[in-house]
Amino acid sequence: MNWGSQMPMVETKRVVVGVSGASGALLAFQVMEMLSGLATVETHLVISSAARLTLEHEIGPEAEARLRELCDHFHGNDSLGASIASGSFPVHGMIVAPCSMRTLAAIATGMTDNLLTRAADVQLKERRRLVLLTRETPLHLGHLRNMVTVTEMGAIVMPPVPAFFHKPTSVEDIVRHIAGRAIDALQLPVERQAEAWRGLDQPAKEAVT
Repeated sequence: MNWGSQMPMVETKRVVVGVSGASGALLAFQVMEMLSGLATVETHLVISSAARLTLEHEIGPEAEARLRELCDHFHGNDSLGASIASGSFPVHGMIVAPCSMRTLAAIATGMTDNLLTRAADVQLKERRRLVLLTRETPLHLGHLRNMVTVTEMGAIVMPPVPAFFHKPTSVEDIVRHIAGRAIDALQLPVERQAEAWRGLDQPAKEAVT
């Protein structure tokens, strides 16, 4: 057998996606849709009880079921014995989309009373990437201090602020770009998911109508 002719095996990367109860359910869907399209990524999904209400209100009664269909593994938020609750379970990183101020505060103070916040805490203690799409406005001082705290702990605070250099023509375009930026922040060994700024000396992309 000619071993030299064999293709090298591609390592699968596990990504945890947490969905909390802040407004922005479309962000969760877009992140999951994009990750599910990556052949080398295995997704683990956890949804908070408040997120279930937001999913139903913003998208519809079938939203949670549709979201769960996109993941490889689903974990109940009260399943503190799940695989993703342990640092010994190899995970590349985690995205919380959207991340409520309650979830942010719990992560900042180490309140791991549910699987979502425990999984986030694991990313920090294992020095893995944790991307928080914090969703609230205006922000009071407590919110800002919690953002500083989790940043000092190693998290990436990424409020879903829209970009316009890529000429979005719909809400879907804006959400897709934000989700792509969040996935890119994980630094997975895949191609970039969000369009990058090319500089003012490059021709502008024509808007699609």
